[in-house]
Order: sequence, then structure tokens, then C-alpha cells
Amino acid sequence: MDKLDFITEELNRLKETGLLIHIRTIEGPQGAWIMVEGKRVLNLCSNNYLGFANNPRLKLASQKAIETYGVGPAAVRTIAGTTLLHKQLEQKLALFKGVECALSFQSGFCANLAVIPAIVGEGDVVLSDELNHASIIDGCRLSRAKIIRYKHGDPQDLRVKIFNEKSAMRKLIITDGVFSMEGDIAPLPEIVGIAEAFGAITMVDDAHGEGVLGRGGRGVVDHFGLHGKVDIETGTMSKALGVVGGYVAGKKKITDYLSQKGRPFLFSSAVASADVAACIEAVNILSTSDVFVKQLWDNTAFFQQKMKHAGFDLGYTRTPITPVIIGDAKTAKDFSQKLFQEGIFAQAIGYPTVPMDKARIRVMLSSAHNQDDLTWAVECFEKIGKSLSVV
Repeated sequence: MDKLDFITEELNRLKETGLLIHIRTIEGPQGAWIMVEGKRVLNLCSNNYLGFANNPRLKLASQKAIETYGVGPAAVRTIAGTTLLHKQLEQKLALFKGVECALSFQSGFCANLAVIPAIVGEGDVVLSDELNHASIIDGCRLSRAKIIRYKHGDPQDLRVKIFNEKSAMRKLIITDGVFSMEGDIAPLPEIVGIAEAFGAITMVDDAHGEGVLGRGGRGVVDHFGLHGKVDIETGTMSKALGVVGGYVAGKKKITDYLSQKGRPFLFSSAVASADVAACIEAVNILSTSDVFVKQLWDNTAFFQQKMKHAGFDLGYTRTPITPVIIGDAKTAKDFSQKLFQEGIFAQAIGYPTVPMDKARIRVMLSSAHNQDDLTWAVECFEKIGKSLSVV
């Protein structure tokens, strides 16, 4: 018996249950239409909310940065990896978010891994929404704090569970701002109220709210008008901003502390200058215009209304994230494959990312789409949905 037989067995199990992920190869820039394995398809599954991933202004900023700073940082931020560009990005992010200070990271995932273990540890408690992102889950595990999951989007359950944690030295409440698989929004005002009542620190991961919610895409805290009420905001620059990277935003004492204690900041190389410059330009655009954000929401309303009219279950989404609930994982995978054959790139998502009986096609809308594209997409969804008895 081979000592790695367990790997073969698990891969076979994933294949048999329809849960094996088919990783497709993109052959060009992200946009409304992309080349995937030699086929031109309508892109309905990237996080390119504002079409910035191939924006000419961002590309030009990257090119100029390479000429000035080269292609790689060759150091961590605390030794020789912090450039003027990193400082400029952090200043612009802080102004955009309406906070004292911001600190940038290699990704949103790294930002969460930096924050949580630095804020809480043994003897502390973390109260985490049961549908929080994997990066939050992993950050909580690394912290060695006690982890309590509260029911998704349920302030009453949160209140009951935090009430019973009187012995904890520190309490940290963490929630996604927008939930990546459901498209719903956290009840942030209620969460902040509970945190204030019980002396808890609040942390919001705004990965899918940045560039989407709030004034000109300033995020979920702005959406609810809670500036100064949320202690820590984390987020990503790889979705609406179209590049790569993460950030932490809040009081200066928090970012100063994380620059000393956040392990991904201390022990992983800085983000390359080309990416930092492109992020700066994305923030510049959003700081001066809401055209892209408005187009995103126009497309969202148009597509979701047509899909509901066609009979599809879109769950409880309140954002451009559009879960088309199929149920059975194999059916969802067949649905995705038939869409690809028709010329639409929209991947199936199943367990363990979502519950076993809630497999779905997750459609991600963008300001880059036009209504003709989306009308045609709905027609394809409806035809395939009928053929598979989904609608």
C-alpha cells in the first residue's frame, strides 16, 4: 500500500460526488468577454466588479512604476521593502475610507491572518459569523483564542452568546461585510450596538463591499454611516479595485501595532511596485467618480430582475453577487458545463464552500457588462434551467 493512497482516494471521491474543481485557464485580460481555453466566453464569475482589471489608467500606472522601481521589492516591508508608493497608497486608502490610517498587505487573506492573532490570543474570545470567509476562520484558529460561531446574520444569537463570555479578557466580534457566497449584507448597526454594550472590539472584512457599497464604493461602514464605530476594517484590492493586495484600516494605533505584530507584514515580501501603483490609480478613480459603481448597480438590478422573472432562486442577495441556487452538486456542475458550451463562463460552487444541498452557479456582475450581454445570458440560463428541470 502506498502511503499517499489517501490522496488518490479523496480525489476519486470528489470526482464521484461532483465536487472536484475544474480549474480553467484564462488566456488574456479580464473583461466582460474573455478567452478561456481557446473559447471566447461571457465572463460571469470574476470579481472584477468595476472592470478595473484591464483599465488603461491602471495599466499605465503599473508601467511607469516598473520603470521607476523595478519589478520586485526584494525585501519585507520592515527591512527594505517599503517604497514611497506603499506610503502613498496607505494615505489615499485612509482618506477614501475616512479613517486615521491604513496599512497595506499582500492580500486580503494575509490582512486577516495578520490582524486576528495580533489582537486576540489565549484567554480571549472571538465571536464569528458562521458564514465568514475562510481567511477569518484560519486567522481565528491561529490566534488560539476561544472561537464561538453565531448564527448567520443573527444579532440576537450574537447577543446571547457574548453575554455568556464574562470571563474573557478581550472579546472580538468579526463579520464579513458582504458574504461572498450569499450576497447578503451583515447587520452591522446591530453588531456595533452589541459590541458597545459588551465592550467588544469590532472587525469587518469588507472584501466584497469595497468599490460596491457606500458613497462611490467606500464600503459597508460608509453604507451604514458607521464611521468611527467600527474598530478594524480589512479588505482586498483584488476584487473591485482590479489588482491584488489587502489592507487594514482604522485608528493609527492599530496600524502602528500591526506593523510590529502582524506576521504576514513582518515575514512576507512587500507587494510589487506595479501592483501598488495600479491600486493607487484605482483609488484615485473611485475618489473622483462614481460612474463605474452606478453602472455596476444598474447591471445588477437589470440581471437579477430578469433571472427572478425566469423562475430562478437567487437566495437573499442584496449585492451584485448573484447565487443561482441549484441544490444538487452534480446538477450544478452539469449546468456550468452547459453554460460554457453556450459561451458563458460561470462556475459551479458546491460543498464545502456552501452547504451540501445548496450548490449554485455564482454569477458575479460587473460594470463592464452591457444589457445586451446580460439579456442573452438570462436566455441561456433559462434554456438550460428548463432542460435540467431547475426551473
